[in-house]
Amino acid sequence: MEARREPLRRLVLDTSVIVKAVRNFRGASAALIEATAQGKVQALGSTTLWLEYEAVVKRPEHWVWPGFGSEDAERFLDVLSAIATPISIQFRWRGLLADPDDDMVLETAINGGADALVTFNDQDFEPARRLLGLEVRRPADILAKLRDVS
Repeated sequence: MEARREPLRRLVLDTSVIVKAVRNFRGASAALIEATAQGKVQALGSTTLWLEYEAVVKRPEHWVWPGFGSEDAERFLDVLSAIATPISIQFRWRGLLADPDDDMVLETAINGGADALVTFNDQDFEPARRLLGLEVRRPADILAKLRDVS
């Protein structure tokens, strides 16, 4: 009997995924945000993670599309805010990862009961995968899994 392949539905998007979505509206990261808007997956977010998203999206060096500016960055953040599921941090996870900025991503995933943490920086989250059993995936992997169960 073959095991049923369930999609990873509750996701935490690392900031690297958000940056890629802003820089490439046709890529896997943007498609994953679209899948969230369509209700196919849930993007989990905490206050600290949201502040990081906001700071990064507002940096002009990420506005590579012609005509994309501060108003577009605000609209992108508005959409992201509307579709994200807020998570309250009840338990802090600090010191497990080499980069302290990644701790807030891990905390959101653990406190939100995420099925996966989505990132382009797989190795940064290797301790969480190894010690906590946290799924760490890339956006294209999640999209492929969604197509497989559709």
